[in-house]
Amino acid sequence: MRVALYTRVSTEDQAREGFSLDAQLKNLRSYCEWRDGWTVAGVYVDDGYSGRSTNRPAYREMMDAIDTWDVLLVMKMDRIHRNSMNFMIMSETLKKNGKEFTSVQEKFDTTTAVGRFAMDVIQRIAQLESEQIGERVKAGMAQKAKAGKGHLGSGHPYGYVYADGELKIEEGEAETVRTIYRMRNEGRSYGEIADTLNSEGIHAKKGGAWNRQSVFKILRNPLYAGFLRWEGKVLRKGEHTPIVSSEEYERENGPITA
Repeated sequence: MRVALYTRVSTEDQAREGFSLDAQLKNLRSYCEWRDGWTVAGVYVDDGYSGRSTNRPAYREMMDAIDTWDVLLVMKMDRIHRNSMNFMIMSETLKKNGKEFTSVQEKFDTTTAVGRFAMDVIQRIAQLESEQIGERVKAGMAQKAKAGKGHLGSGHPYGYVYADGELKIEEGEAETVRTIYRMRNEGRSYGEIADTLNSEGIHAKKGGAWNRQSVFKILRNPLYAGFLRWEGKVLRKGEHTPIVSSEEYERENGPITA
């Protein structure tokens, strides 16, 4: 069994007895000698790095060299990760590559049936943590929308830039939004509006071409009239500056309910 030895100390660990890198390595080598057929394939040391992040040079080097070892050995589980989600991600990577994980102090060893069961429990706990975080984020976004602050969704909507914690109008794109509403009021179809914008060399979001769907989304988004929507429901007036009037939006969509 080819073994990768991993040791780590963070800045705050440095002064604690029993956390020294030398002590960790000495114990890991002794453990390999005790296990039949276990040979050291590589030694990976992160000195002064937190276990809450995977942005550690030796850790990344070790995972990049995953084909050169069969089992990852640490003195204690918090030496490899202090974040359950990162531990779960690592575990999935090991499993996918047919690798094992062993922690000396906790006697956690996925080469045994009990160890594999324990790993499954840890992964389920990490998944629960992930889902709970998602629920809290979702609740926070809904509350933010109800308060009329910020914007919803990823990136920033066409016609705006997101800066200093708020939406600010991007005048070039905003004028295109006004043009779309004006052409729609003139009785043009979504396709006709898209064709006109494309023929005039006006780009959609991220420099793409306009189509019926992208025009439709502009016309149906209450954000442009100064309102915020969450999960399909218009909640209330936001703090950002509208690009079109409420009357222009309601002419296309009907009354705003907020």
